Amino acid sequence: MKLCWLDLRATTSARAAIIEESVHQRVDGIVGADPEMFAGLPPTVKKILIPAGDTLPDSFGDADVVIVDPDKHGHTAELAHHHPEVEFGRFVEIVDAETLEVACHAARTERWSVLLFRDPTKIPLEIVLAAAARAEGNIVTVATDPEEAEIIFGVLEHGSDGVMMAPGTVGDATRLKAAADDKPASLNLVELRVIGISHVGMGERACVDTCTYFRQDEGILVGSHSKGMILCVSETHPLPYMPTRPFRVNAGAIMSYTMNKGGRTSYLSELTAGSKVLAVDVKGQTRLVTVGRVKIESRPLLSVDAVAPDGTEVNLILQDDWHVRVLGPNGVVLNSTELKQDDVVLGYLPTEDRHVGYPIDEFCREQ
Repeated sequence: MKLCWLDLRATTSARAAIIEESVHQRVDGIVGADPEMFAGLPPTVKKILIPAGDTLPDSFGDADVVIVDPDKHGHTAELAHHHPEVEFGRFVEIVDAETLEVACHAARTERWSVLLFRDPTKIPLEIVLAAAARAEGNIVTVATDPEEAEIIFGVLEHGSDGVMMAPGTVGDATRLKAAADDKPASLNLVELRVIGISHVGMGERACVDTCTYFRQDEGILVGSHSKGMILCVSETHPLPYMPTRPFRVNAGAIMSYTMNKGGRTSYLSELTAGSKVLAVDVKGQTRLVTVGRVKIESRPLLSVDAVAPDGTEVNLILQDDWHVRVLGPNGVVLNSTELKQDDVVLGYLPTEDRHVGYPIDEFCREQ
């Protein structure tokens, strides 16, 4: 789990509301310049002291972690020897090659490294992360806003161990926590038995082209109804008349649902460059992928009806062509035009109805 530190050193307005929000959202740490600011904070929140000025306070109060500048405050090892009741870390501002090397050394040797990169490029952070790949300490990178925090969490796929961010307003703590908890949960896929196939004429179907290479056992969930979807495989498998498109899923008719983050759904017609969709493999493992474009074209369509063990009926309308495929148990690839009654495909049954994509517990009939 990524760490979220909220920096309140410069926050004066709405500080009480921001702290209340932070505690409610289970933000990992509150950063202050004065130990007195930690009074009243629950033990579930780590208290991080970054002292102002060139001298350390006489007492660290309730601080759990103290971040220092060795040139001003002394070396962390010596401070830890004199103050075993707290943990110490190092602050480094990276502005050039020399300070980048200092940051790399801190990341390899310190228990806590708080890094401020002055240039907008993330290449210096990549270098630090690579240099400290097997180190045991924690790297906390300063972010200006939740959007940058999300980028920092994804640098070199692993990202920084944590982010420290000064909130601009109430709500930023929630947005920061959401950026840290962006990894979607696994889904419980079910085996669906095909009960009917029919040619339904012309219509618009959507190919979802992502910015990601899919694996051969991976695709996206698509369905005509929000309570049942079928796993459509990516174009990673060889085709006789065209090269593979490992970034693409020939998904289905434009009104179909697909899964997004946080249990939300999107219509295929709503997806645009920059949208997110949930990639799912045959074991139900998931990851968010970014849409690069959606190709909507008029094609003959095929309707596939299937039923779950609990009796839930699922429908998928997709392009009526042999090269459009779905996934079965154990990653078996099934050409849609060769599906027949009693074939088994993999799917997912969301339990809630939908209102503008959000799950909601209400009566809703889809047919």
